Amino acid sequence: MTRFLFLATVFSVTFEKVHWSVGGTLTLADVLTTLFLASFVVDRVAAGDWKLAHTAIVALAFGLAFLTVYLFGFFNLDTTQGIAQFGKGMFKFGLHFGFLAAGVAYLIRHGLRFAFTAFAVFVAGIAANAAYGMVQLGLARVGVNLDTLLLSPLTRGASQINVYGSVGGEQSVYRPNALTGDPNHLGIMLLVPLLALTPVYLRNRSPWLAALLAFLLVVELATLSRSGLVGLIVGFLVLLAHYRSELLSRAIVVPIAVVAAFVAWIVARRADFFLEVIRSRISTGDTSTSAHFDVYGFIPDVLSSHPLFGLGLNNFSVYYEFATGKDNWGPHSFYVALLVETGLVGTVLFGAFLVWLFRRLRDARPFEPQLAWGLTAALAGTMAANLFYLTMQFYYFYVLAIFALALPVVAARDERLRPGASPRSSGAA
Repeated sequence: MTRFLFLATVFSVTFEKVHWSVGGTLTLADVLTTLFLASFVVDRVAAGDWKLAHTAIVALAFGLAFLTVYLFGFFNLDTTQGIAQFGKGMFKFGLHFGFLAAGVAYLIRHGLRFAFTAFAVFVAGIAANAAYGMVQLGLARVGVNLDTLLLSPLTRGASQINVYGSVGGEQSVYRPNALTGDPNHLGIMLLVPLLALTPVYLRNRSPWLAALLAFLLVVELATLSRSGLVGLIVGFLVLLAHYRSELLSRAIVVPIAVVAAFVAWIVARRADFFLEVIRSRISTGDTSTSAHFDVYGFIPDVLSSHPLFGLGLNNFSVYYEFATGKDNWGPHSFYVALLVETGLVGTVLFGAFLVWLFRRLRDARPFEPQLAWGLTAALAGTMAANLFYLTMQFYYFYVLAIFALALPVVAARDERLRPGASPRSSGAA
């Protein structure tokens, strides 16, 4: 049961739209994570085994450090709305870091083969989400709302594909958001399989993996996410620094050429329409772009009054409403949210957490270099994309962190146990 719940959770962590209004918003990931944590604890109680891997203990220590920062920030709250938002943020924080620590411990306990299985399930969940998005896009063009057909009976809520605008006042521009809450969320989440699996593909040259990466790249382009493309470029540069000419080999160029030809064929059929859409996305003078940059202006104002611990967890929207009168606008930048809500102390602490993730991935390179480099690129790309979005607050980011933290441990152990393993491998493990 615990194994099923863990795999079910990692499969569905990007399914943001699958949620219910129960004392707020309760997502499918919330439910599955809670059930996994409960099952994990029951297993340990039944076995009388409370041992945790060192990496899981460090993850818990980071969680306690973040909790301390958030509790100090609580004393900066001065409204009932702020306290309510803080409570919601603490609920998510507890689930996220509980899942992080338990997930790391669970992967380490079950070894490298299960870690590969779990990562494949994680990628399959993102791919299923992307496939839903393309069906959603195709049906939207003929006036059918896929969410109404499939999601509304389940969630009793309303949702639809993102309508970016229109060209000529007649032709609607659709951006697939699939089962995520926003097309930019989908575009940034796709960075993980695109970047993490590219080095794996370079090693095995599987045509099925090439087809998957090509499909995910098409969906990435369909989201029209500028943040997603920024993250993809940054992640590609990370891979380029290590793989160099391999990224320009026939194995990579051919799938990209196929995607480029397919996209060119689509664009050529409605050239004027797509050129207008592309011009609007590369423009930097629109109100959406200005809003993304304007939120950075709140940082000095907030830090001047609450420099150490910020306004309080999950309270940017409360401050934004007070400052602008808008009650439906988030920070649209993970780093703005981090500085405004947790101050300098929380920002430095999260920076230390990210450094730890990168160091663990570095430690995994001698044993699983392809996946270690791929996850490094995915982490760097996600960080870059979050300059103007905040998906690093979502469950999928913590799943990425689980694999980053567990990989060096399970890979080193697998190397040490292989017949004929060298003393150097055993020592490194």
